Amino acid sequence: MLIRDMFRKKIDRELQGVIVVGQNETADIAQELDEYVVTNELQRHFADFFAAYKKSIKGKTSGMGVWISGFFGSGKSHFLKILSYLLANKTINGKTALQYFKDDNKIADATVLADMQLAANTSADVILFNIDSKSEATSKQNKEAIVSVFLKVFNELQGYYGSIPHLADLERNLDENGKFNEFKAVFAQIHGDTWENSRQAFYFIQDNVVKALVKINFLTEEAARNWCETTTSPYQISIEDFAKRVKAYIDKKDSDHHVVFLIDEVGQYIGDNTSLMLNLQTVVEDLGKECNGKCWVIVTSQQDIDSVTQVKGNDFSKIQGRFKTRLSLSSANVDAVIKKRILDKTETAAQTLQLLYDAKSTIIKNLIVFNDGIEKKLYASADDFAAVYPFVPYQFNLLASSLTSIRRHGASGKHLSEGERSMLALFKESAMQLMDKETGALVPFHKFYDALANFLDSSHSVVITRAYDNTYINPAKQKDVFAINVLKTLFMIKYVKEIKPNLENITSLMVENIDDDRLELKTKVENALKLLTSQTLVQKLGDTYTFLSDEEQEISREIKNQNIETSEVIGKAYELIFDDILSIRKYTYPAFKNRYSFSVNQAVDSIYKAAQASDIGVQVLTPWCDENTDEYVLKNKSQAENKVIVLLPDDDTFLAELRDGLKIERFLRFNATADQDRFKDVIAAKQNEKNERNNNARLYLTESLKNAVIFVNGDVIKNQVKAPSDKINDALEQLVKKVYFKLNYIDTPMDDNDLRKTMQGTNNQKLALNGETEPNAQALNDMFGFIDDNTGRHIKTTMKTLKDRFMKAPYGFIEDDIFWLVARLFKRGDINLFINDALVNAQECSNQQIIDFITKKINLEKLSLKVRPHVAPKDIKNVRDVMKELKYALPSDNDEDTLMKDFKAGCDGTINYINGLMLQYQNYAYPGQKILETGKNLLQHVAMYKEPVEFFAEVSARYDDFMDFAEDYERVKNFFTGTQCQIFTTALELLAIYDDSKAYIADSKLENVVTEIRKITCKAEPYTDIMRLPEFIDSFRNLYDELLTQETKPVQSSIEDDKVRVLEVLAVKPYKDKYYNHYASQFTELRNGAASCNNISNLRSFADKANALKMRLLDAMVNLDAELERQKQQELEKQNKEKNAGNKATPPQGHIAAEPPAKYNVPKTKNVSIKRMAHTSSWRLQTAEDVDKYLEQLRHALLKELETSDIVNIEF
Repeated sequence: MLIRDMFRKKIDRELQGVIVVGQNETADIAQELDEYVVTNELQRHFADFFAAYKKSIKGKTSGMGVWISGFFGSGKSHFLKILSYLLANKTINGKTALQYFKDDNKIADATVLADMQLAANTSADVILFNIDSKSEATSKQNKEAIVSVFLKVFNELQGYYGSIPHLADLERNLDENGKFNEFKAVFAQIHGDTWENSRQAFYFIQDNVVKALVKINFLTEEAARNWCETTTSPYQISIEDFAKRVKAYIDKKDSDHHVVFLIDEVGQYIGDNTSLMLNLQTVVEDLGKECNGKCWVIVTSQQDIDSVTQVKGNDFSKIQGRFKTRLSLSSANVDAVIKKRILDKTETAAQTLQLLYDAKSTIIKNLIVFNDGIEKKLYASADDFAAVYPFVPYQFNLLASSLTSIRRHGASGKHLSEGERSMLALFKESAMQLMDKETGALVPFHKFYDALANFLDSSHSVVITRAYDNTYINPAKQKDVFAINVLKTLFMIKYVKEIKPNLENITSLMVENIDDDRLELKTKVENALKLLTSQTLVQKLGDTYTFLSDEEQEISREIKNQNIETSEVIGKAYELIFDDILSIRKYTYPAFKNRYSFSVNQAVDSIYKAAQASDIGVQVLTPWCDENTDEYVLKNKSQAENKVIVLLPDDDTFLAELRDGLKIERFLRFNATADQDRFKDVIAAKQNEKNERNNNARLYLTESLKNAVIFVNGDVIKNQVKAPSDKINDALEQLVKKVYFKLNYIDTPMDDNDLRKTMQGTNNQKLALNGETEPNAQALNDMFGFIDDNTGRHIKTTMKTLKDRFMKAPYGFIEDDIFWLVARLFKRGDINLFINDALVNAQECSNQQIIDFITKKINLEKLSLKVRPHVAPKDIKNVRDVMKELKYALPSDNDEDTLMKDFKAGCDGTINYINGLMLQYQNYAYPGQKILETGKNLLQHVAMYKEPVEFFAEVSARYDDFMDFAEDYERVKNFFTGTQCQIFTTALELLAIYDDSKAYIADSKLENVVTEIRKITCKAEPYTDIMRLPEFIDSFRNLYDELLTQETKPVQSSIEDDKVRVLEVLAVKPYKDKYYNHYASQFTELRNGAASCNNISNLRSFADKANALKMRLLDAMVNLDAELERQKQQELEKQNKEKNAGNKATPPQGHIAAEPPAKYNVPKTKNVSIKRMAHTSSWRLQTAEDVDKYLEQLRHALLKELETSDIVNIEF
């Protein structure tokens, strides 16, 4: 049976497949109404719409908006157009639109039919338009674009010229004044053509318009010309004014008259423009408020209103409130329509197809398969096969997605954008291409391209056209070329996400008959793809193939010509391997809980990014490698160079992907700005392609690493079923065991806490117990041996030296290991530490300081190490003897550091004690000062030695000095700690008294006693004679006390005489009572001082002090007398002034004024001693002349004193 004979309706009949809003041909409309399929889904939509519309007929409603949504090809435009026919109650071929529905029983529910009849009976102006077609080319840039389009179609509804709103306003004014028809008639006479045919050229016929307006007496010529000038300015109308115009128009009609705006493709027109959405919201809102439901707005969009408004991000709650009726068309609706209108079979054909499917269902299932994991419908049953044949069920959804994506990516012309019912035509025309074939033929997916070709823009269709002219692809210039059919298929699925364009899927799309051999077909497809790829019509990306548009081909050729060096590709592979897939900059050895990590040299072929300074490495050899990859060679190389060598399989797919990715990257870097607008989308796609190629390269490279052959330590590892990183790590573990073969010298890992515990222990501490060997003994021995060798060769060993040696092969120790080993050797006394060449003394530095010296990076080259020399046993014995003699605490063993530490501690104590004793010598000449000074110097001298060997040697060299000092020091200590010092001090104090008074002493017995005392105190070592001092001290005191008693009597008498003299003078004074006790107490104080004085020299001074006190007190009384006389004189003067003032007030007649009273003079008195007058303390008289001489001198002095004083008191 031929396919053409299977259908109930002729497959080649005329069918309006593309529903274009605005087409009004009667035959087309009749066919639309007659063949319109009302699916179950549409039954619900008609019910919902007319129920909502009924509310505005019988009352008011705010829900006057309808939002119809559905994917591209779902029938939105057709549904919108059918609504327009029903609402306008359009009559076609003598039948109303509703009658077509009734005659064909399209609506099952009588209630819905009644609502539809009510709507048809209600007068309405129906305005159906595609908003993109009606808007100006640049209107989207204007935020008022929506209201401008509404105004345009509303003006056109009334017969006015919508394209020039100024002109439409003129027509409206003429119409409202009853002048419009007259104007058109006059204009036609003047211009020679009708107004309707001429008004689109308004700006060229303004003179005739002015003449017509003047002739009908509507405007003066001046006013008419002024109006013409205003038409060049932008037209402004507010949304509120537009809504009022619509309201005014409706008010002129019947009471239930409606105006219905049916707008196709609103969602496509608005796009991402928030201003346009806000403009639509305001238009719908104002029309709703002004017209109370008499004006309806019905729109279509590919997205539902919630999705659109959410994307915009603004508050669109008002527009959602107006569009309360929301109708969504699904893909099921399209399937049902196509099956009903096109694919409906005769009973015979249906039975034939069902039997065919039953016979070959298994073959069909194996023939058409998809491997991308995305569901694609296939034949579900024999009935399904019969209903869909000659198509495959997946084609319904796939074609819908293809049309949507083609339109979204700009690969469509205006025809495709004007009508969404094109799927019907595509299926019909595709079926027509097979109508002369026998049963069993299937429609391959490329057939839809032929039905779609006229809708495509040149950037895509030209690729197919050129392919036909390509001699490599079509050398015989045939019309049906398999490779080109593959190319068409790739175009159809170019932007479709629901299918992966790999070889298997493309093969399924190319099936043309249920008897096709899939393997043979797959081979043909594969060869065609290779050919298309070579001609840059198709691009291979991983295992997928992509159709290239004209622009994409141009870009692809540019990319293909980019020069990428092999080293760049290998460098990219290096990054992918070592920074991503393997990520093995360091290898972590599993021993001791991953304590050890080793840096790893990394290379791919001969390319490496970092210095190859590590002991071990990994080298990956790619298929592009120039090295000898013979197994024997690689085994030897892995052994000799301490490398893990990874030999990849001979498959360079990942390198090709990386190379192509790098070409794209270079092109984008240097050419991305060229012709940006034209290639914007292509460049964006290339950026994605670059990322995809890199991802593919990673996948292929990972697979290659899984299948790689690995060489390590001269052995080969093959076919391990593990992840690549695990395989490499296993190989590195083997390599580490070989290279770092002394790593196991660390048998006990030590951390920071262990380091501190080691430093806190004693020098001879052994960490091992019960006879076990010391932890890490081999490591300690190796490090000590290295330091010993360097010390012997006078090579400086620093912490950096140790780290450079022991962190590298064959050890591989970490810093914590090295720190602990150094600390342990130091605490054992095996090595000395030097910081800036100064010895680190454990006795002077805290444990924390030493730890800082060892561990701080700042000391890496400042801290040096040497093997510690040992002290001679003789020197140790001498030091212990000295410590014993000096009574220092002795340690239990002969540990050098401990002995030196304890010795120095004893020295410090002795020196401090000596410093205390030396203070005693500041006041007294005690014995032993030189001994203490000598001993202190000796102790300080040896304490300066920090090197134990030098210290012990120096103490031993001065052994005799230390022993002598110890003996002498003991006697000095006993002197100060016992009673000797007190007795000696008393003796020194008595000698001081004697020396101070000896000028007044002439006693031979006392002098003899003093001589004996002085002999003892002047000895360097008087310790054995001090016992004699108490007797001499007692004798001294007795003799001296007798002399002191004799000397005290005259001094006491002199003090008493001076006292009597002062009190005699005071006795006649008016102030005697006031000063008597004060004067007397001062002399009593002197008398008591003389009585208690134990020094003859000091005793004699009391007489002089009494005489001086006498003179001072007498002078004081003179001054007091003078002050009293002055006060009397002032009182007298005051009385005289008062008296004279009284006499002046009333002087008697003839009275002679009395003389002023004489001024009272106070006598000037002075007290002087006779000693001062004589100017000497003694006179020597031998002759009478001597007497006369001294008396004359005294007389002269006395007279001189009288010259300045009235009274001179001479005190003897």
